[in-house]
Amino acid sequence: MTAGGQAEAEGAGAEPGAARLPSRVVRLLSALFYGTCSFLIVLVNKALLTTYGFPSPIFLGIGQPADVHRAPEIHHSTYPTSGNHHTRYSLNIIVSVFAIVLGAFIAAGSDLAFNLEGYIFVFLNDIFTAANGVYTKQKMDPKELGKYGVLFYNACFMIIPTLIISVSTGDLRQATEFNQWKNALFILQFLLSCFLGFLLMYSTVLCSYYNSALTTAVVGAIKNVSVAYIGMLIGGDYIFSLLNFVGLNICMAGGLRYSFLTLSSQLKPKPVDEENIGLDLKN
Repeated sequence: MTAGGQAEAEGAGAEPGAARLPSRVVRLLSALFYGTCSFLIVLVNKALLTTYGFPSPIFLGIGQPADVHRAPEIHHSTYPTSGNHHTRYSLNIIVSVFAIVLGAFIAAGSDLAFNLEGYIFVFLNDIFTAANGVYTKQKMDPKELGKYGVLFYNACFMIIPTLIISVSTGDLRQATEFNQWKNALFILQFLLSCFLGFLLMYSTVLCSYYNSALTTAVVGAIKNVSVAYIGMLIGGDYIFSLLNFVGLNICMAGGLRYSFLTLSSQLKPKPVDEENIGLDLKN
């Protein structure tokens, strides 16, 4: 058998995506793309819901074909089990993720603006986000839905339930009665939020596709802490607490450590299998 025929035969029996792995640059850019979109949409939503006092966050979500993070004080917890098909991670990776979780608990426990109902919703969101990341990673297999299939069905399945909730809770009525619809700047930011919602969903799928669900979750955690840092300087709604500040720094340190370890592992050259190369040359 020729070398080309052998490679083709091996490719036919290999797992989907194993024949052509994404480059380091693509992995890095997809993570940066997701982090940037997630960061920007928080700032825009913060302006809409706080500065303008828009009373209908559910209606805003209808305009965004994705679940968005609206509050800078929310810190998503990530767990080692929220990776790609329950991948076994090194001890350094596990310690980094544990630092993110520990920092989030310290920051939340000393939050002077603590609200039990809000944290319950955040905790539920964390669970569903982790589960969604793993399930999305599985369904992006070319034999399943693929990247664009995941995007299409995710957008389709969220529209009707969200619209029903908006109508039944009075959220839609409050949106239609809002008094800023003649404000051009408000409309511009509302449309920008909707566009960023689409980009957020697309970038989330790309980041999970080229990296892992755990990497996507860690990038989200880094983004949340970064927004919290900005909230300390602008916005005026951050109440300083020493333990809260320490927790945020622990969370950020864990996220940066995870990013460094992941990037370092991608930059390491892979060992060459000389035995297989010799067989290919002989064939």
